[in-house]
Amino acid sequence: MNESLLSTLYAAGWAVVRGMPERLARRQFDAIADAIWLRAGSGVMQLEANLARVRPDLAGRELRLLTRAGLRSYLRYWCEVFQLPAMPMPRLVERSDVTGLEHLWAARDAGRGIILALPHSGNWDQAGSWVINAGVPFTTVAERLEPAALFDRFVAFRESIGMEVIPLTGGERPPYQLLAERLRAGGMLCLLADRDLTATGVQVDFFGLPARLPAGPAALARDTGAALLPVTLCYPDRWRWGIRVHGPIRVPDHGDRKEQVRAMTQRLADVFAAAIAEHPQDWHMLQRVWVADLDASRLTGELAV
Repeated sequence: MNESLLSTLYAAGWAVVRGMPERLARRQFDAIADAIWLRAGSGVMQLEANLARVRPDLAGRELRLLTRAGLRSYLRYWCEVFQLPAMPMPRLVERSDVTGLEHLWAARDAGRGIILALPHSGNWDQAGSWVINAGVPFTTVAERLEPAALFDRFVAFRESIGMEVIPLTGGERPPYQLLAERLRAGGMLCLLADRDLTATGVQVDFFGLPARLPAGPAALARDTGAALLPVTLCYPDRWRWGIRVHGPIRVPDHGDRKEQVRAMTQRLADVFAAAIAEHPQDWHMLQRVWVADLDASRLTGELAV
């Protein structure tokens, strides 16, 4: 698709969908999801392949229907992103089912930096809005999108709801340095952590198969003393959001830095896998994660942070 057209379509989404009645918008996005599912493009087929690893007991029609539910969940995320800036905060809070907050408050009260590590499940932008409304501002990292106007629009959207956004690439300073500074100052990070974007991630066991996850969350926690808290998200029903803060992943007291980061990332993968298995349709992963699917060039480096 032409980059200018893509940017225009997203701009229209924010302008038009934002003001639509929520139920009408959701029905239209369900229809879009079904059309994308029927077309069975590369992203849909990758989602189906990923879900087949999450649910190896499913095949044929059952797997296809789970993929359809996954596309509907993914398009629900987009519908909510377009409508989130106009959503009253009391409604957002009332419809959020949040558990495990004692882990977040304990880390905050200890004066430590905090890393919230999330998979691409449910609605992470909604969860970020909830956290900011609770009085805990945070910094996040954004993958650069093409065209640049689309990336700028996403940054503006996330900054409008109170996030500090650091680009993954192309910034004035390496993001790892900036993130470490925020943590040492007692700040909080929210990092999506179930797909390696750098080709220098950590190999872990994920649903019984080797996969690559980013090393950054564990490395930052190990290097700065910040608390590493997994957070998993889902859609409990058609109109609610689920947010669960898990207990901290601690730095092992043995091994060198590389071994410690690997062990912590494996623990993160285990927490993610358990949550994804409970709500597989809400894992919005249309990209390659497992080593068997990655290009050989993606497998040459590891743990460069």
